[in-house]
Amino acid sequence: MTTSARRQPLGPTDGEPIPGVGPIAPEHVGDFIDLDATSDGGFRVGADGVRRIVTPRDRKVEFIAFAGKTLAYVKSALGHPALYPLEPARFEAPAEAVLMDLDGTSVHSEHFWMWIIEQVVARLLDNPGFALAPEDEPHVSGHSVSEHLQYCIRRYCPGKKVEEARRHYFEITRRELQAILDGHGRPDAFTPAPGLKDFLLTLKDRKIRIGLVTSGLFEKAWPEIVSAFRTLALGDPLEFYDAIISAGNAIRKGQVGTLGELEPKPHPWLYAETARIGLGLDASHRHRIIGMEDSGAGVVSIRLAGFAAIGVAGGNLVKSGVRPLLAAECSTLADALPLILGTT
Repeated sequence: MTTSARRQPLGPTDGEPIPGVGPIAPEHVGDFIDLDATSDGGFRVGADGVRRIVTPRDRKVEFIAFAGKTLAYVKSALGHPALYPLEPARFEAPAEAVLMDLDGTSVHSEHFWMWIIEQVVARLLDNPGFALAPEDEPHVSGHSVSEHLQYCIRRYCPGKKVEEARRHYFEITRRELQAILDGHGRPDAFTPAPGLKDFLLTLKDRKIRIGLVTSGLFEKAWPEIVSAFRTLALGDPLEFYDAIISAGNAIRKGQVGTLGELEPKPHPWLYAETARIGLGLDASHRHRIIGMEDSGAGVVSIRLAGFAAIGVAGGNLVKSGVRPLLAAECSTLADALPLILGTT
């Protein structure tokens, strides 16, 4: 990652150009893997106008390039894939709105939630010493709870049910979150990103609207937000942010759940809803909206929603292979301000 925000340099492409992505910088050519066909066999290079099919390193999405358009095939561990158009994304500063991811971008907590996933698998295996491997990281961060759990079941405990894993997950999560609220939980669970307070106040001072976007279910996301704002002495997050969108409430017997497990990042809906419904900004404002993410799934979500994306260091951007989709990269939130404000 760079030490300051920079636009991705344009360079020669490797193979057929990909509409909606644009020229790929030489150092990012290896981030995309060429495929002969999509994983479901629905599209094949050379058939029906398909010019090229590529997938980032984490293989969560497949880009199907035609002569003048690209479709994104978002895979699903739960059996509900989807196709979306990948539109070109341009950004013109100064921003009218900034859409910010929660975990990893605004609050450093991914290690905590991956630890929760690890505890669930340990319980499923009846092995208290179980530990996730480093290569599991792109698959247990940035997606929905059920996606994370399904991945772990397939890799570590085939035959187990995701419903059983979800029961363990929410039991462990409720216990750990209550312990944190009571003051005796993990002290390093939720830490505001360096410079978050100054970054947010600068955007507020410039009258730039701020949307907070998370794939986390409300019951796990809200304590993070509240904890971070208490640490930063920023008051009520509901008063501060212009819109906050989470993945809603979990479905449990006897309770009403909300849509959130099958349509989170990398699907576009959380970012699209934050901008269109939460902030009231329609498609004519897209070039004045920019998203900030540290995960591959989040970057794809921003791009499929039609917005340019800034990658923030510290997540799985390199491992997931999505950097060709970024408008810029930054090491810290402060580094992104010149691009957002148009002072570069």
